[in-house]
Amino acid sequence: MNREEALELFKNSEEIVSATDVEASIRTMAADIRNELGDAFPLLLSVMGGAAVFTGMLLPHLDFPLEFDYVHLTRYHNTTRGGDMHWRVAPGESVKDRTVLVIDDILDEGQTMAAIRDRILAMGAKTFKSAVLCEKMIAQSKPLRPDFCGFTVPDRYVFGCGMDVKGYWRNLPAIRALTVPR
Repeated sequence: MNREEALELFKNSEEIVSATDVEASIRTMAADIRNELGDAFPLLLSVMGGAAVFTGMLLPHLDFPLEFDYVHLTRYHNTTRGGDMHWRVAPGESVKDRTVLVIDDILDEGQTMAAIRDRILAMGAKTFKSAVLCEKMIAQSKPLRPDFCGFTVPDRYVFGCGMDVKGYWRNLPAIRALTVPR
């Protein structure tokens, strides 16, 4: 892919959540997380690479003691369709006996988050919670629902705020959706 192709993807999309709404939702989500987990000294695990931007926006609003690390489990490999899961960085031993909050950019079908949950609980975590910027509204059932969610989005390919389209546009402060087929 090149610059022109990336610009064409942007041209064939529309903004569905403004940057202002993203920021407001993150502040609200942070308050909800603080109310539920603020006394637990949780371990926060960011799912790389999509959650990097969202995590960076969320963490400064979490004004309580916490520990931070990351995991990297991928299904998309710079495509618009999910495939086989590959652990690049698995959870560490630090999850044992901990309240763990996993932060991700989007919950689509829920398979990635469910695999992370299952691994963390199998490693002895006391509690598993999840926070996502977006949950995609799809017709099929999901293996879990997020505990904290900024937005529900339509069953379209969305990007921005850490979510990419073919490896591009993670850097956008708003959320956009493709207007043409993937």
